[in-house]
Parts: sequence; C-alpha cells; structure tokens
Amino acid sequence: MESHKYSHTVEGKTFQVELTNWAEQANGSVLVRLGDTMVLATAVMARTPREGGDYFPLMVDYEEKFYATGKILGSRFIKRETRPSEEATLVSRLIDRSIRPRFDMRMRNEVQVVITVLSIDDQNDPDVPSLFAASLALSLSDIPWQGPVAGVRIGKKEGKEILNPAYPEREGSALDVIVSGTKERINMLEAGAREITEDEFAHALEWGSKFIKDLISFQEGIVKTHGREKASPSLLPAPEELTTILKKDFSERIEQAVYQKDKKIMHESVEEVKAKWLEVAWRAYPDVFQKNAAEYLFDQEIDAIVHKRIIENGERPDGRKTNELRPLNALVGILPRVHGSGLFMRGQTHVLSTLTLGAPGDEQIVEGMEIRTKKRFLHHYNFPPFSTGEVKPMRGPGRREIGHGALAGKALLPLIPSREEFPYTIRIVSEVLSSNGSSSMASVCGSSLALMDAGVPIKKAAAGAAMGLILNAKGEYKVLTDIQGPEDHYGDMDFKVAGTKDGITAVQMDVKIEGITLSMIRDTLHAAHTARMKILEVMDAVISTPREELSQWAPRVNILKINPEKIGALIGPGGKVINEIIAQTGAQIDIEDDGTVFITSVTEDGMARAISLVKQITREIKSGELLEGKVTRILDFGAMVEVGPRQEGLIHISELAPWRVDRVTDIVQLGDIVPVKVRNIDEQGRINLSLKDVPGKYSEEEHHEARESDKNTRYPQHPSLSPRHRK
Repeated sequence: MESHKYSHTVEGKTFQVELTNWAEQANGSVLVRLGDTMVLATAVMARTPREGGDYFPLMVDYEEKFYATGKILGSRFIKRETRPSEEATLVSRLIDRSIRPRFDMRMRNEVQVVITVLSIDDQNDPDVPSLFAASLALSLSDIPWQGPVAGVRIGKKEGKEILNPAYPEREGSALDVIVSGTKERINMLEAGAREITEDEFAHALEWGSKFIKDLISFQEGIVKTHGREKASPSLLPAPEELTTILKKDFSERIEQAVYQKDKKIMHESVEEVKAKWLEVAWRAYPDVFQKNAAEYLFDQEIDAIVHKRIIENGERPDGRKTNELRPLNALVGILPRVHGSGLFMRGQTHVLSTLTLGAPGDEQIVEGMEIRTKKRFLHHYNFPPFSTGEVKPMRGPGRREIGHGALAGKALLPLIPSREEFPYTIRIVSEVLSSNGSSSMASVCGSSLALMDAGVPIKKAAAGAAMGLILNAKGEYKVLTDIQGPEDHYGDMDFKVAGTKDGITAVQMDVKIEGITLSMIRDTLHAAHTARMKILEVMDAVISTPREELSQWAPRVNILKINPEKIGALIGPGGKVINEIIAQTGAQIDIEDDGTVFITSVTEDGMARAISLVKQITREIKSGELLEGKVTRILDFGAMVEVGPRQEGLIHISELAPWRVDRVTDIVQLGDIVPVKVRNIDEQGRINLSLKDVPGKYSEEEHHEARESDKNTRYPQHPSLSPRHRK
C-alpha cells in the first residue's frame, strides 16, 4: 500500500499528515495526527444535483468512536455508539461553519464530510486536527471548493497566549477560543472566556492568525503535489435576460416589501411579490424554467437591496439606526412554583427562562469519548415552531438547539458559584416563545434574570447581543447592532457576543462571505460592548442583585463532614442504612469520598431528622464519653449495648458493678436502657463500655464495701443487696 507522509510543527505541536488509499472510494480522504490523537476525514460529492433542493446541501458529521479511547464505554445495556453526543454535535457545527462559506451556494450536488476519530490521547482535543483534516480532504478532492482553511485553539493563562493548549492547560484558562479562516480573513469563532476585555480578545485573535496562515501554507504544499482537478457540476442557471427583467420590473417592489418594520407584514409582502415574480419568470422561459433558480435570483436581489441601502444610507429594513437596539423589556418571578424565572423581550424575540435547583446528586454524569465528568450547571434551549409562526413536527433537540443552548450555557458558566459556596445542581431551560433573531443571546439575558430571581449568589448579570455586518465589493462596511429578519438572513455575518459589565464570557461567529478582517472584529466587539451595557441597564432596573432567600419551593441543602471511614457505616450493606434514612425523612443524601455529606430536603422536619440520623450513625465515640443505650444481647461474659444506630459496645461482666457478678442478668436484662461510660476503643474499632464507672450509678458506700471485700477475696461480692436491687 502506497502512502505519503508529511509533518509540520507549529509552536512545538506537530501535525502529521498521511495520504493513503484506506477510503479510496471517497472523493478525498486524509489521516491527520496530533500527538496520539488521530482522525480520518473523507469528502464525498453526489454525482448529480439533488432534485428540488433550494439550498446547497452540505452535511458535516463528526463521528466519535469509543474504541479511540481504549475503553469500553456506554450504558450497561448499550455498548456501541448511537446518536451523536452533544460534544460531537458542537464540533460538527464548528467545522461546518468554517468550510461552508468557501462553497458556491449555487451548487445542488450533495456534499458530505465525515470526520472519524480513530485515536485520542489525554492531551490533544480532536476538534482542531478534525477541522484541518476536513479542509485538506476537500482540497485534495475533485469537489469544487475555495479552500483551504485552517483553525487553531488559543488559550490564555497568566497573561500569555497558548497555542492549541492541551487539556490540562485549558483548565482555569481565562480564554478558550477556536478561530478559523483563510490566510487573510477570519470566518469562524467559538469562544468561552472569564470576563476578558474586548481588546484582550482581539489581541489573542491577532496573535493566533499567523499560525492559521502557516497551517494553510502547509496544506497548499500537499495539495500542489497530490490535489485532483476540480469537477464542474452544474450550477443554478441565471439567464442574463431574466436578471434584467427582475431588476427592471421587480426591484422597486421587492425593496418596498422588505423595508417593513413588522415581520409579519414584511413576510406577507415579500411572498406576494415573489409569487408574481415566479409567474413572470415561468412565462418568460417556459421551456427552461427552474423554480429554484428563479427563487435564488429573487433572494440575490433582496441581498443587493439590503446591502446598498445600509452601506449608502445606513437604512435598515425595520427603520433602526445601525447601532440601535430593538425595544427591551424584562420580567422576573412570573411563574409561581418554579424556583426562579425570567422573561426577556427584545423586539419580537421573547425568551422565557426557568431555573430549577436540585440536590448535588442530581448533577449530570457525562461519559463520552473526550470527557468523563459531572456537570452541576445545565442550560437547555428549546425552539418550538410556534415561535416563528410555523407548523412543524415536535421532535427532540436538533443541532441548532444544542448549539444555542451550549453557547448560552458557556456565557453563564463563569458566573455560577462554586459547589462549596452553593452546593446545588442548577438547571435552566430557555423557551423561545417568539423569535425574530438573536434568541440565543436573549436566552443569556433571560437565564441571568432567572438566576437572580432564584437567589443563586451570582456577583453580576450577563447579557448578549447578535451583531451583523454588511460589506460591499469596494470593501466598505457597516456593523449592525442587534440583527433581525432580512439583515440576519441576507447579511454577511452573525457575531454573537455575551458577557458582563466587566468583560466577555462567550463569543460565536460565522459568516456568509470569505471572512472578516481584524479591524472589522474590533469594531464589532466595541459596538457589542455598548449594546451590552444598555441591555444590562434594563435588566438591572428589574433586578440587580440575587434575592436573599431561595424560593419556598426550592430544596435546602445542608453539608456535614464525617470521617471517611464512617462512609461504609452510613451506606450500610447494599445501601440498606442510607435507604432507610431516605425513606424515613424524604431527604436526598449524597456522599463524597472525602466524607462530605450533602443532605437535601424540601421540608424542615425532614432535614432535621436526616441530619440527626446521619450524626448518630457517623458519630465518633471517644474514650471517657458518657452515653445511654439499650441492651440488645446478653452473653455469658457481658452485655451488648446499642449506643448509636448500628453501633454496639460490650459491657464486660467485670464492668457491670464494683463487685463480683456471677450472672449478667443479676445486673441488666434484655431491653434495659442503661447509662454507660466508654472505657476505650480497641485497634479493631470495638467499643468497650463500663456500667460501674458511670458517675452516680453506684454510691460511694457500695464502692467502699466492694474495695474492702476485695482485700480478702479475689472476686468481691456485695453483702447486702439482692441482684435486682443492685441494678
């Protein structure tokens, strides 16, 4: 088998490329390795256009393989990979947003890029080599594509940028951003941050851009030697005569339809003009008429109109200025039983966020190819069809819902208090009730309101806005604040920025053009900062600090510390002891390996009873301590006394009284409640008790008589008291 190998080192990290015939029936394929992380990328294009398609059909699939970890993962009953994990979905979206702008949108041949993770180490995340491999597979293939592109991950610790940081280096990083693009432009951003400034963020991108150029040059050298001639699939036709008719007879009507403040009126007007245009186009070219081609030309005309009016006059379709936000409104505490709720409205985008507090044990266990961890903060995003006035089947969350939910969660994560400060599992669900752009950023705002309404001790609020860009062929551009409707669909960029008054916490960007420059990014970041400050003012006017008390419906959590050696006693054989406590009190009990016990209860009585039982079971009895217990067993040589739940100690027969005792039952009976003193605890943890040493149990006279008798006999006997009286 013939193969070709190449390698290139960037900042101490070596990318290894191998060209093989492993997937020889794909249009293009490549193996890429970084450390011991290895991925296979393939690219395939259908031979014929898809019938009836009204968009370019690109599919990107990032395939996690559990064998790559060297472990057998999965649930008890399912040990094979099934639906993509959330992490896999996010990586697929990341790669899609990087490569899609470099295709001709007039193509209707299906293109599928599949990235399969074959091996993964504990240092290098597969996402960056996967993006690199996807770009190279497309560039080597005969699929028409204007690549290559490349991406890098940038971290920041102690004020210094780190290129492609390993997993350990990413922990506690002030910035974690993946940036991709061409040699001259940036076309995708995905970032989480700990309140860094706009200038710090832009500087990190500028620092990382030179490495993107380096990786693209590496790809170009391989493609020059091994690349195939590009195919020429048919594109949507655009007859010049048809374009002339559109501009002459319909351009003005399209402009009037698009420039409407009300979304519903705008859509109705556009559809009316569009229907008339399709009729005219069919009559003009009945023999070669293609509805998709005519619709494409119609959309291109809207695009041209929006670009021209915004660039030349700053006129947005809804009448706002380029830096103007839509009307804002916020409400909290609107649902009676949930633990916290916030409704954020920005124009026609309305998002209701609800918060639920749970026990520490309610956290989500994540076991995937890359990560095995627990999540105590969860944000979920739902986008029902009624939010856009549409009728669609209600199914589970798709890629969009997963992506938007993860972005908002990333924006809020730096605000969430530590487990030590606030030992709850926190779940927020953002329901999009009405959407006209920027619903993910509205989810950040609604969720921040819900956190404060619930009394979660966050230090400050977070908000976000989606920024847009209109760029013409001359290089002139306008940054748009809070995009919606036509400027979202026909604009050149969707740049979401979330954060607090002190800095950025999350960024996501994708474009429809080749990319944008660093100067455009800086302008967008500063415009987004201004917008965020205005939004935070509105939110702070409703609620500026967390409520002092949790909702009456929220559970309470109490934390106890026990000796780790007592964990077994608290759990009991087969969980019997802890399950009995849960059944008796209704509380939830979670135990950590270090002896931390979290008791969660919705009632004060259940909490008090659970705390009492846990303390009793895990109580560490000490020598010299006075206790009271029940006689549970009578033995020939003494009596066993229960001094705590499932804790017994022995009163040896010699410790029952200060005189010689012939029979244990002369002093105690089964079921008696007796005071005892702890003599000692031996090396095996056995508790030795004494009854005779309990202060006040026997008089000084009885002790004296016993001592006098002991002078003459080895085993003193009480001369006057009957056995039952001695008890």
